[in-house]
This record gives sequence, C-alpha cells and structure tokens, in this order.
Amino acid sequence: MTMYQVPIQAGRSWLWARLRRHTGELLRLALPVVVSRLGIITMAMVDTLFVARFSEIELAYQSIGLAPTSSILMISIGLILGALVVTSNAFGVGDYRECGAILRRSIPYGLAIGLVGMVLCLFGTPFLLLTGQTPDIAVGGGEVILIIGLGLPWLLVFNLGLFFLEGIKRPIPGMIMMLAANLLNILLNWVLVFGHWGFPAMGATGSAWATTLIRVFLVAVMLIFLWRMHDRHKFGLGWPTLRGWNKWRPQRRIGYAAGTSIGLEGMAFSVLNLFAGLIGVAALGAFAIALNILALIFMVALGLASATAVRVGIAYGRQDVPDMALAGWTGLAVNTIVMILFGVVIAVYGWDIASLYNDDPVLVGLAGALIAFSAFILILDGGQVVAAHALRGRHDNVVPTISHAISYFGVMVPVGWLLGVVWERGAMGLFEAILIGSAVSFALLTVRFYLLCRRDRVAAAKAVA
Repeated sequence: MTMYQVPIQAGRSWLWARLRRHTGELLRLALPVVVSRLGIITMAMVDTLFVARFSEIELAYQSIGLAPTSSILMISIGLILGALVVTSNAFGVGDYRECGAILRRSIPYGLAIGLVGMVLCLFGTPFLLLTGQTPDIAVGGGEVILIIGLGLPWLLVFNLGLFFLEGIKRPIPGMIMMLAANLLNILLNWVLVFGHWGFPAMGATGSAWATTLIRVFLVAVMLIFLWRMHDRHKFGLGWPTLRGWNKWRPQRRIGYAAGTSIGLEGMAFSVLNLFAGLIGVAALGAFAIALNILALIFMVALGLASATAVRVGIAYGRQDVPDMALAGWTGLAVNTIVMILFGVVIAVYGWDIASLYNDDPVLVGLAGALIAFSAFILILDGGQVVAAHALRGRHDNVVPTISHAISYFGVMVPVGWLLGVVWERGAMGLFEAILIGSAVSFALLTVRFYLLCRRDRVAAAKAVA
C-alpha cells in the first residue's frame, strides 16, 4: 500500500479527535525529550557561569573555543539524526527488530564520525590564528577545543542511544541520565574551574575537562541501560547481524542532509562568534552570555522538534497522509505558544539574567540588552527548527539543507558583518542578523511543508477517486 492509497478522512469530529491525540502524544513525548535537550545546554550554561565568575579573559577563551567545536558537534549530530527518523518509521509499522538493527549499525558509524571530529579538534589553535584572533585568545581557545574534542565520539554514541529510545517512545531513561549528568557537571566545574580537593584552578580548560568526563559517564550509563533492557531481544539488540550497506541508505541520506543543514547553521553562528571576537572582549563576552540563553531556550524548541519528527515519522511509516500534516502543524503551533511565553520572560528579566553571569556593569548592560532582544528571535528560530524536523520526518531532505544555506550563510552572515562590524552596531547588530536569518528560514520551511501537505492531499484524493 502506498501513501497515496490512504483515504482522506474528513469531518470536524475526526479533526478535533486527532488534534487532541496529537497534542497529548506530542507533549508526553516532548516533555522528557525537552528535558534531555535542555540538559545538554544547561551543562554548557553551567560551564559558562563558572568560567564567567572565574575571569573575563577565561570566558573569552571558552567562548572562542566553543565556536568551532559547536559547529563540529552540530554537524556530527546531524549526520546521525537519520537514526531517529528511521527508528520512528520502523516503530510506526511495528518492525521492532529493525529498530534495534538501526541502533547496532549506527554505533560504529557514530564512532567513526566522532573520531574524525576529534582529529579536527587537534588543530584548534592554528585555526583560530587563521581567523585573525590574537595569539593569546588563539592559544587559550585552542586548549579548550582540544579537550572538548576528546569527548566527541562518546557523546555521539550516547545520542544514538537517546535517538533509539525516543524513536520507540521511551524518552524518560535518557531524561534521567541527563539530569544526573547535570548534577555531576556542577560538582566537576566547582572542583576543576576554581580548584578544590587538591586540584589546581584551571578556568576554561577545567570546565572543558568537566564536559569531556561527563560525556564518558553518559555513554557508559547508556550502554549499560540498553544491554539490560528487559525486552532488548524484542528489539533485536542482542542480534549481531548489521545487514548490508545499502540497507540503511535512507538513514544515511537523512543524516547527510541533516548534517549539512545543521552544520551550515552552526557554522554560521560560529562565524558570528568570530565577528564578536573582532569587535572586542566585552562584545565577545556579552555575545557568549546572550547566545547561551538563546541556545538554552532553543533546546526547548529542539525537543519539541524532535518529538514532532517522531510523530510525523510514525505517520509516515503508516503512510497516513492526514496524520503527517496534522502532526507537523500541531508541533509548530505548540512550539509557537511555548516560545512566546519564554520570550515574555526574557524580555522582562534580561538584565537580571545577565547579572547571574558577571557583576561587571558594562558586560551586564550589553548582555542584558541582547537577551531581551532574543525574545523576538525565539519564535522564528524555534519555528524553523520544528518545520525542518517535520520535513525530515517525512523524508524531505534537500529543501531544509538549501533553506539553511540561503538563510544563514546567504543572509545572516553577510548581514551580521554589515551590521555588527562595518556599521559598528556591535553585538546587537549580530543579534539583529540572527533575527533576519531566522525569519527567512522560517518562511521558506513552513511554506515548503504547506506545499507538500497540499500535494499529498491532492494525490491521495486522486488515488481514492
């Protein structure tokens, strides 16, 4: 049976019944997924808080070091994102053993990607020098890049386990692991950044070591949990066969497109970070703090986006045209409401939030203004990531990649250079560029999803007729 042989179900009662179900399922799945995604960024936020309290120059080392490593990390996670989509597809049709096969063949793939990223991180200092950073900033940031790179392979394996659990609608164990990791991260930052229990005060490098150790902890706990799952044989986790390379071509295609798409976006933000470094130390610090808050709330949108991808993916696996559309639009609507609520909070309390990071009045003033301005960015940036995940859930891979290339490299980066550096609007000009780039991406992706939904609906109607 093909997708277009599914009859279109009409009627207000059907629509409201399915809408209630989609909203309930989305929220049940999204809540632990959101906590898991928030756990990633709250660890980064804690790192930034500790290092900012330690010294402003160490904060600059950390900020400039996170710019390239974040890009490498985002590309790597994008490359393995296909595992989440195809797992939800297999789960949607009840092929549970295939769900486990997807995980088994993904782990060596993820390790290989992580090792490539780790090797790239060996050249952090030369890279920063090539971008025009001062020798002091380049050396300090290069040490941060090197240490964080050591944990990249283990983080990817953990994320593959997380994708598997989310794809089979069991996100709570991953959420618990991330909560435990966050508590441990606070302790390790206290010990390694400021120097306690006999350890020297290491500042930004101490925080980087805390991050890497946490990633080793997470992958160990995840693998133990998966091996001890009571129904692991039902999902084929104990079977050694990985099948041929061609068997999982759709998974890799989704990953290639997602990795390129997410990587372009991540690299574009890293370029803005480098622009902030050229503007000055205060601008770099304020940009890092405000982007930290923006990224924290963006993780809520990313969690909702992942849950939306699973809901769309399950409907795609069943070849259910109306449900695919409804799952995507429900995710976008819920995300919009949530982002508006967060936007109101940070618009009102932006300067109070900034003061948690540092007590320097200049830095707090700059960062507070950027945080308050982020309220406008959240709706568009969060909306575009939900729309992109909805498209990937129905195996539309090319358009999100093209959209991100246009929106972030074609629009945001040159506009950021023009506003922030050439017109000397500083860090605020960079954030204005983020708003413009996000608006373009949101428009392109939502229009694409609408057109695909309409095309599917028309094709299904013709098949029924």
